[in-house]
This record gives sequence, structure tokens and C-alpha cells, in this order.
Amino acid sequence: MFNVTVLKMKDIRKYVIGVLVTIVVIIAISKYFPNHIKEKKIVETLIPENSMLECLEHTVPTISSINEEYKMIAMEGEEITEDKFLQGILNTQISSIKGMENIEKKEVVAKEETTESNDDDNKAEVAKIGLETQVITENPITESFNVQYEKVKIKNETEYELTNEMLQPDITIENKNIVLFHTHSCESYTSSEAYPYTATGNFRTTDLNFTVTRVGTELENQLKQYNYNVVHDTSYHDYPAYNGSYTRSLATVENILQTTPSDIVIDVHRDAIGSRSDYAPTVKIGESDVAAQIMFVIGTNNGGLWHPNWNQNLKFAIKVQEKAEEMYPGLFKPITLTKSRYNQHTAKYASIIEVGATGNTLEQCLTSMKYLAKVMDEVISH
Repeated sequence: MFNVTVLKMKDIRKYVIGVLVTIVVIIAISKYFPNHIKEKKIVETLIPENSMLECLEHTVPTISSINEEYKMIAMEGEEITEDKFLQGILNTQISSIKGMENIEKKEVVAKEETTESNDDDNKAEVAKIGLETQVITENPITESFNVQYEKVKIKNETEYELTNEMLQPDITIENKNIVLFHTHSCESYTSSEAYPYTATGNFRTTDLNFTVTRVGTELENQLKQYNYNVVHDTSYHDYPAYNGSYTRSLATVENILQTTPSDIVIDVHRDAIGSRSDYAPTVKIGESDVAAQIMFVIGTNNGGLWHPNWNQNLKFAIKVQEKAEEMYPGLFKPITLTKSRYNQHTAKYASIIEVGATGNTLEQCLTSMKYLAKVMDEVISH
């Protein structure tokens, strides 16, 4: 015999409010208490800088997710202030309550719209091989990398020294189910004549027919041409609030994996350069196809979060990119290896792929998926 505990929405609200009050009190004490101590150096010795946030990160799971999201924002060039960080915590908790009450309705509407607008995409033409490829980015940004394996370039932002053994893509892909999802579902591109849209933020829109979610649908359709079982989740994770996106997408992926075990889990994003909204990394393939460049972002445990399989994730990215350099050189930018985890502990070969940047058009990113799917098939089927 066992006991079953039923949690009501009222109980969840009380818990969240209790956590918020505790956080605010702790931060207030840590911020103002030292001002009343004559010997501030003693306090700094007893309470080292950043120790409060580190403590919260280990005791309140949401904090670690917010930290990772702000690291991603910092990579895009946006300044993060203390007030913005604290506001992020509050917004995350509040939006979690709202999300539990109404997000399901929004997801149903988005999925219906996406399915309706893309009925013809299942007949998409697959990529050809043996085509000439050339990078044609206007006003390009100089490639930044500090490690290279064969023709694959890697920007290593961690404290780990990458050995040849760690880089060698000596992996075997046995479970060929593929999971696609979007932590930042509303990331969009430069509006074009073929795909005009109404923005609801800075290169963002809640109309998922014009975002990375639509790009994920294209990748899904292309992979299905090669007879792969693909689960593509089109849920909002960054709406109604951006903060807490990784917490929500983690729950989504874990739920999918309970019913569809998979080694390959891909979080599809759009890159952004804070100072260059017109940045459009582009490659020409064949006589007429213009495709947005793609970039792998691979997380590690260097930031302190549990992530035992990050090296396998890296090997998968190298294996895919190595084949891409052989088939369509220039389709990929250098891999970015980061200290953050980005939910990639969920699978053996998990990754973020950033398709294009804010200056690219949606059609360029859809074209990229045709070639990415061809490369993945060459890697997975052999």
C-alpha cells in the first residue's frame, strides 16, 4: 500500500511565493548587511563574491537555468545588469504559474497553424551531392577558433584541453530516433517578400510559421524523406516569458524521451550578433541554392552542472561537421564549445544547432535544412 500526494494549483502558488520571498530576503541581506559592518573586508572573507548566487544555484534549480540563459544572451552581445537578473527570477516564477494555466491552448493553436501552412513541405526535394559550394557572406565576421580536428574548426571556450582522443568521432549511432525542439521558439529572421511577418519583439514573433520552429519543421520533413522517425515539438518555451525557457524546454524533452527513447536530440536556434543585426552568414550551393550557414553549440560540465556525456555530444557534432566539410564545405561555421550545459545532458548525442542569424531570411534557413538532412543521413546510416 502506498500514499499518493495530490498537488493543487493553490499549493503550487504558495510554494512559488515562498521561494520568491526567500530569494528576495536572502539577496536583500547580502546586499545591504555589509554596509553596516565597519570591517567590510571581514565580511568579504566570510562571504566571498558570488557565493550567494552559487548557493542559490545549487538549492533553487531555476537559478541555474536562468544563469545559463543569461550566458547565452551575453554571447549575443547584450549587457546583463543585477536588476535585470533579479527581475528575471521573478518573471520566471510568475510566468511558470501563468504558463501552467494557459500555455496548452497556445500550443494547440500554434501546432494547427504550423501543420496547415506546411502540408506541401512533405514533398520537398532532397539535396543533391557533388555540387560546388562557396561562402558568399557579405561583410563577414572573422572566424574565431583555437582548436582544429582535420577540417573541423572548434572555438573552445572551456578550461578543458581537448586531446585528439577527445576529438576523434569514433562513435556508433544505434538508436536512430531523432528529437527536434526549440528552447527559443519565437526567434525569427529578416522579413522577406516570400516570408513577410509581423514582429512581436526584436527579431521575434509569436507566429511560429516564421521562426526557427518553421525551420525545425523543414528539417523534420527532410529527415522523414530518408525514413527516420522524427519527433518535432513545436511548443512555446520562450513565451509568454523569455526567462525560464531552458527550464520549460527541459521538461518537454524529458517527457518526449519517456515515450520515444532517442540518442539524437537537437535544439534548433537562430544565431544573433548584438552589434550586427544585418549579419547573414550565407553559402551558395550549386547554381542557385542560397543557404544560411549553421553552427553547432556544444555544452559541457565546465560550469559545474552534471553532464557526463558532453564529450559524446562533441564527437557527434564533429562527425556531422566532418561529413559536411566533405560534401558541402562552408555549410558550417566553427563549433562553439561552452562551459554551460544547455540541457544537453538529456541524450547521448544532444546539441544546439544555430541556423543562420538575424540578417538571414527564412527561405535561406529552410534551404539549409535540405542539406543538413542529407549530411545527417550520410552520418547516421553508415
